[in-house]
Amino acid sequence: MNSTDPGPSPRFRLPGALGALMRVNARQYGMVIALVAIVVLFEILTGGLLLTPLNITNLIMQNSYVLILAIGMMMVIITGHIDLSVGSVVAFTGAVSAVMLTSWGLPTPVVVPLALLLGALIGAWQGFWIAYVRVPAFIVTLAGMLVFRGATMAVLGGESIAPLPESLRTMASGFLPGPEVLGLHLPTLALGAAGAAALVWIQWRQRSRARRHGLPMSSTAAAVAVSAAYTAVIMVFAHVLAGYNGLPLVGLMLIALIAGYAFLMRSTTTGRRVYAVGGSEQAAALSGIATQRTTFWVFVNMGALSALAGLVFTARLNSATPGAGTMFELDAIAAAFIGGASAGGGVGTIVGAVIGALVMGVLNNGMSLIGLGVDWQQLIKGLVLLLAVAFDVHNKRRAQSAGSVAPTRSRNRRWGRGRSPGGPGT
Repeated sequence: MNSTDPGPSPRFRLPGALGALMRVNARQYGMVIALVAIVVLFEILTGGLLLTPLNITNLIMQNSYVLILAIGMMMVIITGHIDLSVGSVVAFTGAVSAVMLTSWGLPTPVVVPLALLLGALIGAWQGFWIAYVRVPAFIVTLAGMLVFRGATMAVLGGESIAPLPESLRTMASGFLPGPEVLGLHLPTLALGAAGAAALVWIQWRQRSRARRHGLPMSSTAAAVAVSAAYTAVIMVFAHVLAGYNGLPLVGLMLIALIAGYAFLMRSTTTGRRVYAVGGSEQAAALSGIATQRTTFWVFVNMGALSALAGLVFTARLNSATPGAGTMFELDAIAAAFIGGASAGGGVGTIVGAVIGALVMGVLNNGMSLIGLGVDWQQLIKGLVLLLAVAFDVHNKRRAQSAGSVAPTRSRNRRWGRGRSPGGPGT
């Protein structure tokens, strides 16, 4: 074969690029499609109750603490660890906050940062044992689950503390203030329009980068269709909320958290270090990353987010109880894995964790609306988690298989089918 042979024609490479793009999109948007299907299913089964303004507002408020925990849990799982203590930390920080508000008489603006600091210190305590002493995270956080559940009972003396000040309750049940026109809340509509514009801008910016680097991408018509779909969904959602009381304050907090952490993980050196540590801690250390410090700060962050979730949950419940936060860690872990996290670490996105939490939230809400018992709800959620992880494993096996076959095909095209580089014909 002539050594100057330019290789296969571009018409043979283009379908492969498009096929790769379709496979990436299938993995990226598969759970979004599943979420849409679940919403449509329960909208039909509930006779239109699921997407009423009141129920959507309740969905946001009821699942706010799980969404907060899922963001932190996704980062923990990306590093290759797990945190079983978040439910107990939610209960403990909520209990301490209630004591500071009622018994000590501290104002809410002072209690909130103190509670976040307490959660960060708890995360630092656990992160020290995991990152520097090298005790497995499963053991450390299992011990933390027991320790802080017991500490919660000690702080509360086995009793609930209620009611709590209105200033704290507003954090979980208040709404964004602003004028209304024709029965629609203007600030909510404005935020919806700004969010849609931001998403479209990010999408086309990424497309421009892909074009500059010669990466595969969808057609312009497909990109326009995706942008139109984003805009339509966000504006319909904003219109529905604007027709009730507007955007809940906790919803505004969630938007800020999701946008901030998505940017952190996608576009900063810190986020790349977290992925590197989860992908291969040894390789990350050899490349100069302070792996222990990265792991430590991931758990500090998880502790602070657990404290924030504890404040939101306590404010919504209007009381601090010894049983608060029970099973929250499993909800957060399930949301992360449904959203695309890998048990081996190094894989996952913040948006994926949010989608996973929404899947669980819509399932809970929809099954309650149609009157399914708790037994069936637990059974169905368990099956959904199993199927989601099985789907992820299947996709990874397909990707690995495709990756191992591609070099072989390339060699066959270059040297001729059935010939080796050192054989006849060279």
